[in-house]
Amino acid sequence: MPKITNCLWFDRDAGEAAEFYCAIFPNSKITETSYYPEGLPGDRAGQVLTVAFELDGTPFTGLNGGPEFKFDEAISFQIECHTQAEVDRYWDALLGGGGQESQCGWLKDRFGVSWQVVPVQLSRLMSSPDKAAANRVAAAMMQMVKLDIAKLEAAAAG
Repeated sequence: MPKITNCLWFDRDAGEAAEFYCAIFPNSKITETSYYPEGLPGDRAGQVLTVAFELDGTPFTGLNGGPEFKFDEAISFQIECHTQAEVDRYWDALLGGGGQESQCGWLKDRFGVSWQVVPVQLSRLMSSPDKAAANRVAAAMMQMVKLDIAKLEAAAAG
């Protein structure tokens, strides 16, 4: 079976982004870096072309392809957290250096990549056979920026 790797298109900061992400996620590392060769049009000779990295075993490639394309919320990476401390840690780390909060557990990091920082409890609470409880959880979540496990569980309890 072929291996699937996430490829992220940056203008010029793929190397910086890979270092940023590897510092946040455990068991992460940069595995390879390639550079623009001499003789191509433009001013990029000797600069990072691609950087291969793993975030807790998930492969990524960062490509410095130029300013033509920007990230948007159509693609995001979801981080499933088991505790509020994990939610808080990833939330704060990914916002570091100029990220932007959104709502319902979504944010953009300083490179424009969208992330969802989600407690694992949310799925269970939202799929409760008690539809009134699930609706209360959904309503509570819609009012949040960073998700709060205790408030979600309180909404489910009524």
